[in-house]
Amino acid sequence: MKIKKTLPIADCRLPVEKSDDSRFGSIVNRKSQIVNSFAFTLIEIMIAIMVFTFVLAAIYSTWTMIIRASRVGQEAAAQAQRQRVAIHTIEESLISIQSFQASLQYYSFAVTNGDLPVLSFAARLPDDFPRSGRYGDFSVRRLTYTVEPVTDPVKKTTENDLVLRQYPILTGVDIDEEQNPYVLARNVQLFAVECLDTNTQSWVTEWDDTNSIPPVVRVSLAFGGKKGDSPNGEPVFAVTRDIAIPSRMMPISAQAPGRSVVSPPPPLP
Repeated sequence: MKIKKTLPIADCRLPVEKSDDSRFGSIVNRKSQIVNSFAFTLIEIMIAIMVFTFVLAAIYSTWTMIIRASRVGQEAAAQAQRQRVAIHTIEESLISIQSFQASLQYYSFAVTNGDLPVLSFAARLPDDFPRSGRYGDFSVRRLTYTVEPVTDPVKKTTENDLVLRQYPILTGVDIDEEQNPYVLARNVQLFAVECLDTNTQSWVTEWDDTNSIPPVVRVSLAFGGKKGDSPNGEPVFAVTRDIAIPSRMMPISAQAPGRSVVSPPPPLP
């Protein structure tokens, strides 16, 4: 009889796998690394967004400053151009003066200074003079320069504008020209006209000699800028120009029939 060989009890137990704590630790470490890397990426994104925001703000500020500087430069250039046009228009009209002693109601020369100055005279104007197109062939017109206060309804400010009204000497001023004069310059702080008196050899602010026109007229213009351009309230742009009048008043004797020769005016001092 054969005796079966039996295994010891210990040998009959199934092998049990040992727990691998190192694998569990590696998984935990890997997850923590992923979380840490993800958090670090969020911080980088936030920093990048902040830097990009600062760059955009700097670009916007620079662009705004460029636009503002360009606008200020354009306004200054336009203001200077209007000022040049104003003094050029006055000079061009003064050298075109015509005056006849027999028709002083049409050809008189008038000057008034003060708070509301006025310069008025008749002249034969060129075709390129402002608003010449609306008057056609009526080149001999009466001009009146005045300074009038104008209120801006939006800004609620009042400034003085130099305006020009003109009309043919035989028709008179119409309603449209009276209500909508030609604006030569805005924000005028000074408009003064002086005439050279050859008898006293001095400048006078009023011309009382109705039988003649002054040989030389001095025109002074001063313009103001925007608020803050001149802290002391001084004019931003001022100009004074002496304009010699090439023509003289035609005397009644020269307008009589049979007289075609007129003696030249005396030379200026």
